[in-house]
Amino acid sequence: PVLEKNVLLAELVEQLKKTGLQAAAADHCYAGAEDVACDVCTGRKRKAVKSCLVCLVSYCDNHLQPHYDVAQLKKHQLVEPSKNLQENICSHHDKVMKMFCRTDQQLICYLCSVDEHKGHDTVSAAAERKQKQKELEESRLNIHQRIQDREKDVKLLQQELEAINVSADKTVEDSEEMFSQMIRLIQKRRSEVKQQIRSQQEAEVSRVQELEEKLQQEINDLKRKDAERKQLLETPDHSRFLHDYPSVSALSESTHSSSISIRPRRHFEDVTAAVKKSRDQLQDVLRDAWTNISLAITDVDVLLPEPEPTTRAEFLKYSREITLDPNTANRCLLLSDGNRKVTFMDQQQSYPDHPDRFTDWWQVLSKESLTGRCYWEVEWRGVGVYVAVSYKNISRTGWSDECKFGHNAKSWSLYCETKCCVFRHSNTKIRVSVRPSSRVGVYLDHRAGVLSFYSVSDTMTLLHRVQTSFTQPLHAGVWLYHGSGSTSEFIKPE
Repeated sequence: PVLEKNVLLAELVEQLKKTGLQAAAADHCYAGAEDVACDVCTGRKRKAVKSCLVCLVSYCDNHLQPHYDVAQLKKHQLVEPSKNLQENICSHHDKVMKMFCRTDQQLICYLCSVDEHKGHDTVSAAAERKQKQKELEESRLNIHQRIQDREKDVKLLQQELEAINVSADKTVEDSEEMFSQMIRLIQKRRSEVKQQIRSQQEAEVSRVQELEEKLQQEINDLKRKDAERKQLLETPDHSRFLHDYPSVSALSESTHSSSISIRPRRHFEDVTAAVKKSRDQLQDVLRDAWTNISLAITDVDVLLPEPEPTTRAEFLKYSREITLDPNTANRCLLLSDGNRKVTFMDQQQSYPDHPDRFTDWWQVLSKESLTGRCYWEVEWRGVGVYVAVSYKNISRTGWSDECKFGHNAKSWSLYCETKCCVFRHSNTKIRVSVRPSSRVGVYLDHRAGVLSFYSVSDTMTLLHRVQTSFTQPLHAGVWLYHGSGSTSEFIKPE
C-alpha cells in the first residue's frame, strides 16, 4: 500500500530535534575545565567572553553588557578571556600593579613606588610598554632590512653560480680546442689543466652554495624571530606583554656582511688567455707557461678574500720562493746562492746583451710572475736597498725615472736604510717613521690590490700598505744603493 505521512509523529520528531539542539547550545555556553569562567555568574558558570583589565574580572555575554552601555565602564580595557588576571595584583598591598620599576625590572603598584621601590626609576606600565614596543618595532625594522639584504645576496649568488658554470664550461671547451693543436707535446698538461679547472669550479660552487645555505638559514631564523616579536607586540595586556618580554630571544649580531660583494672579474677567462699564450710559446710551456696556467686556475675566487694575515706564521702560509732572473740584472750586480742573493760589485760582470737587462740602474727582477696571495722576505746589508715589485714591461734602458723602481706608474718600492724608510710610487713619496729591521717582508694580494711591507723581527711591524688595482702580474725586485758589498737576499720559506 502507499505509505502516508504520520503528521503527529513527524511533529513530535521535530520538537525533539529542537529541544536537543537548544540543550546542546545551552551546554556549550557553560564553562568547562579548560575555559575561563564568568566571575559574576552564580551556580553553574558560563564561559567568559572578555576580561576587564580595570575590574580584574572576567565576564560572560550577559554580564559584559554594562561595559558596552555604561559610560564609565566603556573606558575600561577589555581583552580576550584570561586566567592570569590575578598576576596584576600586588601581593604586598593587594593593589593593581600599574607601575613598572625600571631599576628592578618588575611590575609594582603605586604603594610599592613610595615604599620599597622609593627612589627607583619608575614609570607607568603603559609608558614602559610603549618604550619596549618601540624597541621591538626598531628590531623588526632591522630584521626586515637584513632579510632584504640576505635575499639580495642569495639572488646575487645564484647569478654568480650560473656565471661560474658557464665560464668554466666555455673555458674547458676553449682549452680542449687549443690543446688539440699541440697534443703531441703537451697531452699530459692538457688533462691536468682540465682537472684543475673542474676542481676549482667545484670548490667555488661549493663555497657559494654553502654561503647561500647559511644566508637562507639566517633568513628563516630572522623570520621566526620577527613572528615572535609580532605576536608579543599584538598582546594588548601590558602585564602579559612585560611578563613575556624578557623571554623574547635576543637578536644576535649578523654573522655576515650586510651584502655580498662579488669580485668584478671574468672567472676562468684568464685561463683561456694563459693556454693561448702556451700554444704560441711551445718551447717555454714546461717552465713558464705551465706555472701561469696553474696560477690562473687557482686565481678564480669570486667571493671577497679572507682577512689579511697578522702573524708571521700566517704570512708564511703564502710564501713564494723567489729566484732572480740573470737576464734582467744590471752588470754591476752579482747573483749567487741559486740566484737568490744579489751583491753590488765595483767591477762589471760579463753578462751577455739581453733586451730585459737594466742597463744603468742597479736593479734586478725575479723570474717568477706573482699573482694571487704571495709573501716573501728580503734580508739586506749595506747603505740601503729598494725592495720593490714591478710590472714586467717596465723600461730597462737609460737613466730616466721610467726605469727606476718606485719612480713610475709601473712599479712600487720601499727604500730602506738604517734610520728610516721611504715608500715610492709614481709621483708619491711617503716617509715612514718606523725604523726597518734588516729583514723586510712583502705581502701581495694581487686580486684585492693590496701590497704591504713589514719589518720582520720577533713581531711583524707594518711599514707601509698600498691599496690599488693591479692590471698585470707583478715581479719582485731589488735596487741596491751604490756601495761596494751591499747585498740583498731572498730568504727561502721556513
